[in-house]
Parts: sequence; C-alpha cells; structure tokens
Amino acid sequence: MELRTVDYHTAGEPFRIVVSDVGEIAGASVRERRETAAATERIDRVRRLLCHEPRGHADMYGCFIVPPDDEGGNFGALFWHKDGYSTACGHGTIALGAWAVESRRVAAPCDGQVDVVIDVPSGRVIARVRCASGAVEEVAFVNVPAWVIARGVDAGEVRADVAWGGAFYAFVPAAAFGLHVTPQDLPALIVAGRAVKAALDGTRVSRHPHDERLSGIYGTVLTERIGPRHHRNVAIFADGEVDRSPTGSATSARTALLLTDGEIGVGDAWRNDSIAGTSFTARAIGDTAEGVLTEVSGTAFRTGEHRFVLDPRDPLGTGFVLR
Repeated sequence: MELRTVDYHTAGEPFRIVVSDVGEIAGASVRERRETAAATERIDRVRRLLCHEPRGHADMYGCFIVPPDDEGGNFGALFWHKDGYSTACGHGTIALGAWAVESRRVAAPCDGQVDVVIDVPSGRVIARVRCASGAVEEVAFVNVPAWVIARGVDAGEVRADVAWGGAFYAFVPAAAFGLHVTPQDLPALIVAGRAVKAALDGTRVSRHPHDERLSGIYGTVLTERIGPRHHRNVAIFADGEVDRSPTGSATSARTALLLTDGEIGVGDAWRNDSIAGTSFTARAIGDTAEGVLTEVSGTAFRTGEHRFVLDPRDPLGTGFVLR
C-alpha cells in the first residue's frame, strides 16, 4: 500500500488529508459514507495505517475526501481519529478551507474571501477563506446550527452542561475537579474527561433527536475563565484523545451556551484559548429553527506532504496504539 497525504495543523492540532485515491466509499450522502467507511476493511485499514503508530500517534486526526451530497458542495469530508470516525471537526474544516484554496481546488481572489462549501456527516459547513496578497490569512467556518441540550446534568462527581456543535459535548469547569487547563494537569484532565463521558454516554442527553447515527457524547470539554469573553478549554474526545486546538465544533457549542447565559449577544466575539496557548475567535451570527448559527475563526498551516508505504513484510502491519 502506498498513500499520499497533505498535512496541516490548525492552532496546533494535526490534520492529515488523504489525497490518494482510496477507492469508492459507497453512500448517497457523506453521512452514509461514514457508515460505509467504518464497516469496510479496505478503507478502515487506511485510517489505521495513517493514524496509528509508527506513522501517526494516539492524538492524530485526518480525513478522506469524498463527493459532496449535491452540486451545492465543493466536496465532502469523512473525519477520522484513532478510535474511528467523527460526525464533525471544526479544526479540520478550517484546515480543509486552507487546503482547498492553496491546492487550487477552489479558486480564490488574490485579495478577498471565498466560501468553500463542505459536506460532513453532521451536515453542510462553510469555510470562509480570507486571502491577502495571494496567501491564506484566516479561515472562519460557519457550522451547522448549535444548540443547548441540558444544563447541570449529573455526570458522576460533577455536573455538566451538554450542547451540540456538530457533535455532543459535555462542558465542566476544570475547577470542579480541582484542576487547571494547563499541560501540567493534562494527565488528570484526561482522567476527568473520560469519567464525564462515561457517565453521560448512552443517557438521554447524548441522543440526537432526529438521527441516531449522530448520537453519543463525543467529548468532554474542561473549561476555565480567563476574563470577560475570554476562556480557555481542553477537549478530551473519543477514548482519551486530547485536542491541541481550542476545538472548533466544541467552541461552536460553547457559543450557544454563552449566548444562553447572556455573556455574549449575537455578533459579539469571544476568545477561546487551547491548552497549548493557541486561540480561536467565535461569535453567534444568527438564529434558525434548528439552533444558533456560529462562526469560528482560526488559522491553519501546511506542515508537510507525505508518501506513506506499507511493506508487506512488516510484522506491525497498519501499526499500533499505546494509549
């Protein structure tokens, strides 16, 4: 097996875009293609090869490029990590916007903005790519509608707020565990995040009201207030994976919570920092019948282009995961 990828990081979080043809992933929509990919060994072994050690690591993230749901989209994306396939990925959407323009897959003005329309399992998202002097300067992604599911629900030793931003997230102040959102506390933050997810996954607050394929608590977000409209968080998602970025889809969901709390109004920007010290800026931009429309802005940079191979003699095969 030989595979080519283009790698980016968005606010420190890796994103590996598969540009090789991996073969057809059947389905009438990106949501259906996600199910197919998870159930097809030919496809899933590519995910494992690129995500697992020694070619990846326990916190690697990436995607397959697939056709859009209809002619209104530029392309579709199937997001993956070490444990499988996610329904949404904000940092990945930002990276895909930059990649689409820099690879000339989508034409962009030398100075100005272009919308890259991407179909993902949770719905249709837009990466608004701003260019200056021919270079990508910033990407703002408009997410599927976000909404608050529940406030103060029992999550074991603590209480959590649950909100949707393309995936279900449980939000808990890090201080509830006696922790801070710092690298020094990361091992304990992972333990706390896993415990909250385990307490809520499978409960009523983790059920999508319209499509069971979107159900499940995707991650726990441990939060910390820095100042007015300025927060820090870390998302512990999947099985103990750590997002180095502020987490785009979780920032979208948190925007719905802050709007409900009255901390922000429609159009007000707020800043969300990551455990690595990077930042996203977010705001609510309107309301729909389904929820709050949000825009999350950040930057993504290409880190490399790779040609990965799997030697048939290699006893490790598609690799391993230690954590």
